[in-house]
Amino acid sequence: MPDVSPKVSIDAGAKAHDPGLYRGEVVCEAVCDPDAITDNDVKTYYDQGFLVVASAIGDRLIAEAIDALHDLIALRVKGFSPLDLHVEADAAKRYGAMTVTEQRNAVRKVCQFVGHDRRMADLAAHPNLQGIAGRLLGGPAALIQDMALLKPPHHGREKPWHQDHAYFNYPLTTRVVGVWIALDPAHADNGCMHVLPGWHRRGPLVHFNRRDWQICDTTILGRTEGRCAAIPMAPGSALFFDSLLPHGTPTNASPHRRRALQFHYVRNDAVGWDQQKRLAIFGSEGKDVTC
Repeated sequence: MPDVSPKVSIDAGAKAHDPGLYRGEVVCEAVCDPDAITDNDVKTYYDQGFLVVASAIGDRLIAEAIDALHDLIALRVKGFSPLDLHVEADAAKRYGAMTVTEQRNAVRKVCQFVGHDRRMADLAAHPNLQGIAGRLLGGPAALIQDMALLKPPHHGREKPWHQDHAYFNYPLTTRVVGVWIALDPAHADNGCMHVLPGWHRRGPLVHFNRRDWQICDTTILGRTEGRCAAIPMAPGSALFFDSLLPHGTPTNASPHRRRALQFHYVRNDAVGWDQQKRLAIFGSEGKDVTC
């Protein structure tokens, strides 16, 4: 392997968080299968901001996705840039000399791989994903983001509470559907998804640069209504969620690895806008707010 140390993006690594941020008062199981999405399921998505679909992706495709992820981490995929690997800060300079296991434990995020790996491209275009996303969007779905989100055993970092729309340069009137696909069993102990059902209907929340670009912890901890829902998922299950739904995942302190893929879709006729307009809504500058 070539020396990739100057090119690997650096992730600051795990930082301590209040365990109360992810105290799931409700556990949400998968409620439907991909071949039987009903109008009532769609209504539930619009009302709650998410829908959990069991067995959206079969075992063979999940195994292929894991193989593809391993190839990306090892930089064996032609055209894939090391800049799209996000690793722990202390691993950046020695990444090229690491063992396979060390590399897999060091990488926290892999981005922009669909254009370089056929297995991942086929998965992102899977009819169970694009079809359901299109139904929730009200028109044909177009992929705008692809990434893998990885929590190795014992020290997988938290992803603090946030709204994905805070990261995307699209007007608030543009629907964006996220799809989070479990590659491993995801449960409360190893960092499964947590959401605030129905909070997408409250609109945008101000984000701050703290442990990440995130909603202020006090907003989550101090809420007086709305229960935190933990969403355990089996490999191949998919969580479809609205881009204004607050969500986060806690640190993985367990001995079990937790890997997931995440795709985002918009209608194929969606038109973006610039970052300045996005930050005027989601950023704290110019607003009388503190965190």
